[in-house]
Amino acid sequence: MKRPQRILTEEEWEHVRDTPALTLHKALILGLVDPVPNPSPMPEEAGAWVREHVWPRWIRVIDDPYPWGYWRWSNCERGSCWNCINGRCDICVHRQKGGPDTDSHPDIVHALDGRHLAPLLRPDDNPVCTWLCRCPCPKTGPIDTAEADPPAPAPAATTPPRPRPAPAGQEPLITLEDLNG
Repeated sequence: MKRPQRILTEEEWEHVRDTPALTLHKALILGLVDPVPNPSPMPEEAGAWVREHVWPRWIRVIDDPYPWGYWRWSNCERGSCWNCINGRCDICVHRQKGGPDTDSHPDIVHALDGRHLAPLLRPDDNPVCTWLCRCPCPKTGPIDTAEADPPAPAPAATTPPRPRPAPAGQEPLITLEDLNG
């Protein structure tokens, strides 16, 4: 079921920008900056109580640094790829790969201390969970390299890498200044 892209409010973007840079980088790669939740029978307040009082500490240690959490989202709930978030839809992750990734990894049953006990077996008729970038840009066709900068010579070891500019008329949503705080 294709759900639309989640549009973050300015307050939600501030919450994302307050994320430590390394964790924000991981969230961008995983598509967890703007996840799109499936309908849930549990209200958010009840979920927050469960996360605080029922989840073991090892799950909270991994989940808490992400802006919207890590363990709360399956692959099919992931949001936009980092290229589309930064206005570079011409190099959308799923356009580069020719399609979305299929999650072939089984869910794992964990012990209370986080050890993997066994794979959680799903019935054969259960659909495989996939992440398709939520951005409405086209995900097919060749990558448009007309607007891309030509490759630059390798920077000196003391020169930080420069971000590629967004295409004309598009503003990046996250800049290096935002990432570096």
